[in-house]
Amino acid sequence: MLPVTCVLALGAWLVSQGEATLSTPTISIFQKPPGVIPPGGSTTICCICQCSNGSFVLYKGSRQLCTLEQSSGRAEFSISNATYEDRGGYNCHYLEGDTVLARSASLEVFVEELRLPRPDLSVLPGHEVAAGAEVMFRCTTTQPSTGCFLYLEGQIRPQQFLREQGDYSFSLVQKGDSGRYSCQCYTLSAWREWSAVSNTLDLVVRDYTLCNTVRLALAAGLLLLLGLIAAEAARSRCCRGWGSSAGHRRAPPRLLPCSNPRWDE
Repeated sequence: MLPVTCVLALGAWLVSQGEATLSTPTISIFQKPPGVIPPGGSTTICCICQCSNGSFVLYKGSRQLCTLEQSSGRAEFSISNATYEDRGGYNCHYLEGDTVLARSASLEVFVEELRLPRPDLSVLPGHEVAAGAEVMFRCTTTQPSTGCFLYLEGQIRPQQFLREQGDYSFSLVQKGDSGRYSCQCYTLSAWREWSAVSNTLDLVVRDYTLCNTVRLALAAGLLLLLGLIAAEAARSRCCRGWGSSAGHRRAPPRLLPCSNPRWDE
């Protein structure tokens, strides 16, 4: 048998290891607003981490650019008056002291001339849908022979539209699909040309199943409470009636002789 102190020490070590595993930070990186930017344009690179009071360091390729000040686990790096030199892959490192605890994926930033007309983005059946519904985005452009990308702000990878249908479908959307969307088109020729980014639209996915479950649970609780109140009221009336009868108890009836002559014999 192990001594109690050894068992306690082993348990504390296991708990600390579990907490260390759970607290390992991860970084997400994205561009806001998303899409190809023109020379002279601007954009912001955002790094987000569920972490404590460490620091973010931004890299372009293998070259360190700057240390970013974080606020509530978020740091931003702005690119203004963009040039072709700003093209390339960016990533964030999270450090505590001199120790790198996490690295983000690589975010590719594109700087190109925007020569095509701006497309228009729409969504069916509407801007607010129930979880589990099918949603269709449509990116409409007057330019022939083009492809288009669908952007969701906060996501690093865009979705590509199917040109045959001219739309992009999400089946069985969930709450995580909520957010701000936009689209951008490009020519399918060898020399790719880009459009400006479309108007933005917000998609809200509501989980009505969860709402209905909560409502049913509240209704069941209310019915149970009403039932308990009714049972208590009935018990109180019963007790009051019994006490009143006990306070004015009547004497038992007298037994009179039987008038049947056969029984008198």
